[in-house]
Amino acid sequence: MSIEVNGRHHEEEPRPGQCLRTYLRERGWFGVKKGCGACTVHVDGEPVHSCLYPAFRAHGRAVTTVEGLAAPDGELHPVQQKFLDAQGFQCGFCTAGFLMTTAALDEEQLTDLPRAFKGNLCRCTGYRAIEDAVRGVKNTEEPAPGESVGRSLPAPAGPQVVTGTARYTFDLDVPGLLHMKLLRSPHAHARILAIDTSAALRVPGVRAVFTHQDAPERHFSTARHEHPEEDPADTRVLDDRVRHIGQRVAAVVADSEAAAEEGCRRIEATYEVLPAVLHPEEAMRPGAPVVHDKDAATARIARPQANVVGEAHGEIGDVAAGFAEADVVYEETFRTQRVQHASLETHGAVAWIDEEGRLTVRTSSQTPFLTRRALCALYDLPPEQVRVVAGRVGGGFGGKQKMLVEDVVALAVLKLRRPVKLEYTRAEQFYGATTRHPFTVQVKAGARREGTLTALQLRVVANTGAYGNHGPAVMFHSVGESMAVYRAPHKKVDAFSVYTHTVPAGAFRGYGLGQVLFAVESALDELARRLDLDPLEFKARNIIGPDEPMLTPGGHEEDLHIARYGLDQCLSIVRRAQAEPLAEPVPDGWLLGEGAALAMIATGPPGGHIADAKATLLPDGTFDLAVGTAEFGNGTTTVHRQIAAGELATTVDRITVRQSDTDVVRHDTGAFASTGTVVAGKATLRASRALADQLLDLAAAHLGAPREHCRLTEEAVLHPGGRLLLKEVYAAARAVGLGLAADGHFGGTPRSVAFNAHWFRVAVDPGTGEIRVLRSVHAADAGKVMNPMQCRGQVEGGVAQALGATLFEQVRLDERGAVDTAAFRRYRLPQYADVPRTEVHFMETADAIGPLGAKSMSESPFNPVAPALANAVRDATGERFTELPLTRDRVWRALERRSRSPRPPGSP
Repeated sequence: MSIEVNGRHHEEEPRPGQCLRTYLRERGWFGVKKGCGACTVHVDGEPVHSCLYPAFRAHGRAVTTVEGLAAPDGELHPVQQKFLDAQGFQCGFCTAGFLMTTAALDEEQLTDLPRAFKGNLCRCTGYRAIEDAVRGVKNTEEPAPGESVGRSLPAPAGPQVVTGTARYTFDLDVPGLLHMKLLRSPHAHARILAIDTSAALRVPGVRAVFTHQDAPERHFSTARHEHPEEDPADTRVLDDRVRHIGQRVAAVVADSEAAAEEGCRRIEATYEVLPAVLHPEEAMRPGAPVVHDKDAATARIARPQANVVGEAHGEIGDVAAGFAEADVVYEETFRTQRVQHASLETHGAVAWIDEEGRLTVRTSSQTPFLTRRALCALYDLPPEQVRVVAGRVGGGFGGKQKMLVEDVVALAVLKLRRPVKLEYTRAEQFYGATTRHPFTVQVKAGARREGTLTALQLRVVANTGAYGNHGPAVMFHSVGESMAVYRAPHKKVDAFSVYTHTVPAGAFRGYGLGQVLFAVESALDELARRLDLDPLEFKARNIIGPDEPMLTPGGHEEDLHIARYGLDQCLSIVRRAQAEPLAEPVPDGWLLGEGAALAMIATGPPGGHIADAKATLLPDGTFDLAVGTAEFGNGTTTVHRQIAAGELATTVDRITVRQSDTDVVRHDTGAFASTGTVVAGKATLRASRALADQLLDLAAAHLGAPREHCRLTEEAVLHPGGRLLLKEVYAAARAVGLGLAADGHFGGTPRSVAFNAHWFRVAVDPGTGEIRVLRSVHAADAGKVMNPMQCRGQVEGGVAQALGATLFEQVRLDERGAVDTAAFRRYRLPQYADVPRTEVHFMETADAIGPLGAKSMSESPFNPVAPALANAVRDATGERFTELPLTRDRVWRALERRSRSPRPPGSP
């Protein structure tokens, strides 16, 4: 047996049934990824999906992976260079597959990219940057000393991403590695009476089986927040009671994944099946099965016996009086569905005991520091005995703001003192991770004839599933800015986060706002139509202004401010798009419509979000920047280098960033809640600014020159009499026993808000229910845009993900509560052909709180998309859709019903 890989011969026989992907990865070709299209390699010059290609078929053939695409002298392949120039990636996990596919396309195939890329998925970019790369569009600018902020500079890891040398969670060889697989519950609710592991332990290669008897008895929350007491403590590492189909029951550790899987099959678990409740309204009724029979205070659950994990109630004014004052009142119930994060890198961790006897965990996480804190609390370990590292993370979207795998991997490592790996399959992502919260929102809105809101009322029920993790926080956030953005004298909220015996929900881009905004923005659009007013003008009359308080029935958050107001500019962009003539062709017989929606979001979570940074001058005159936040396509590494380079008057290539390793950087709450720029970036700004002051002070003292006459440049400090190289400044400091380093800290408060508006023009086919987006326009108030190219990519990615959630994505459950869509072939993700180009416009604002005027812009573009599209479909068809997703069959059925029961002209 001989396979040539990138010019190197491998003689090892593949295992029976082994695919080429695992064969290559086991031999160190880590550029080959596990993900739809990401595993693409060339066999004798032809692209193949290596996950489907049997390894034995490569005998005598030449295999090329992304690592072998460049020339032997290191010169990049033209396609690699194009992806660098266009920055055709974000997290980069899918990039190798797109590169290998593109490199094999002929001229004819290049004219039909939707067909060419039908086997490649990207969850981050929205595909525009990938198309730019294929077409040879250059989006990057060249660095300039001290002029980094506001420029479209490339990501520092770009060369590693396009050459396949960027290292993600499992892209390393760990000697003596053992593999973990999990036995999962077949029942929605049951008590485990007995577990017989004897047959599993007899499987060759099985080293151990862990059950609830081996796990700590203490409860915790899988959610990761700076203040863990904010989340319900309802979870055990392994429990003797299961609360959803797919919950882990036991963990098998073996020499191979195959042995671990066989061990799981041999375990005999005896269950007492208990009554289950699958729907949140039923769960709140008296007599419903109780999901968590725990003490409310110690478990931090609002009303355990009612299955209410968290709730919010409040009223401003008197909504009954407000509705009595209204000339028109609209009331409706809206529903949103479960959505999977679908990050191409699944959840997983590998852990070991290092040479010093410490637990080391390498994980795909947005929160390495909080994960370390949780592991220490769970296993009674001091912080110095635990190290958590997040390599490059292959997508997150909030799904990795929790501890879903690290706890059980740590259990095994601490027991066996051997390295252990757990990597979720794609199916496990669906039933063993978390989803977006499904919401039911009853909205009631009243207004006077001239278009002034009199009252706004919400009743919100969020299904948090079997475990609370982010449930209360998502529920509280959902009814915050969604109501605060509108001025109404009377407001009322009743909101519930409810346990059910279903797959848990968790943090997801938008954190509840998108679900409630779908209801609020749709309802106000409908109310405007019933008042015979233009919906956008009606909303413009009722939005808060720059100096007005942001009031919700839950109370005003004192640290939240409108530090700069850009919503008026956002609405102007939408009005301009509305006024422009139709340029897109509309198929004969299709219905034409347009619609818009707006959104406001806080730039960071309440209660504190901590970031520490350290900037250091190195002996060669370059700089080291240590900052804890993780990189998963959010672009924080790029922005932090730009901020530091600007303050230090240098170029970004002279700054090395260390991050996401609890051993080498100081505390960072994590990369979530859109804080990478506005919180960690502010810590970077303060550290860099303080170091610049140190450099100037020392140089002035060394030269005997007035401080005000000295200035920093790319490599030196200039003064009227000459210049002092930075490496000479370093030497001068060392000579007097000084180190040149400065710390920066930001606690995440005060906070600002960002604004977004989206507008669609669509065509709807009444014969099939197909919705075709003719034009998509997004206006984003991002404050001072640190990196326009990168920020545009964040907007496009958010819009693409939201379109998937609006049009077809849905995690479906069967009548038992089991996930029925546990594979991408049954769960449709947006592909290249599905995503229209979105015109992105940035407003001209500079925030008074964010670093150098920046606001956040990673979550917020998601939120207005669903209501904007629903409003456009309403405009086209006359039908108000109140449930997502807007699938073809749902649209077609509604239009069929409408055609069979014609309504009088002008009726809603």
